[in-house]
Amino acid sequence: MRLNRSALISLCVLTVAALPAHATGSVEIAFIAPASYTDAGKDPADSKTNEDTLARYLQSLGERYLGADQVLKIDVLDVDLAGSMRPSRRGLDDIRIARGGADWPRITMRYSLVEGGKVVQNGEESVADMNYLRHGADIRDNEPLHYEKRMLADWFKARFVDHKPAG
Repeated sequence: MRLNRSALISLCVLTVAALPAHATGSVEIAFIAPASYTDAGKDPADSKTNEDTLARYLQSLGERYLGADQVLKIDVLDVDLAGSMRPSRRGLDDIRIARGGADWPRITMRYSLVEGGKVVQNGEESVADMNYLRHGADIRDNEPLHYEKRMLADWFKARFVDHKPAG
């Protein structure tokens, strides 16, 4: 029996529609007292943009790595972005300079991983990357907060994928 092209496409669509949806874990993030953070941006609007960027990135990690019945709750307690702000020589906006000294990215957070309604892992950590400028070049190096994102991805995978203890 030969199927024509439209019947074959319809069969494929129905087959894909019948597959179960891939459920993913989620990440809930709260930024606690962001006005007191060490360095979350050059001004409150920049800080809010950076917080939103970090939140979206952590949520994407949760969707990628957490199980369907897992929820990671994170309270961000402090943010210190890589580099430091310096006045621009052209009088425009200040610019962020990363020199690789004591200006590494650091984010302090409290977290709990909930699975099936039970807390299965929790802790408070100051996640930092003192060697942030020594990593190889990455295609994402031009996106906002790429040092912080790389640091958070490493932390996330170590804690919740490889299940390595803190420290």
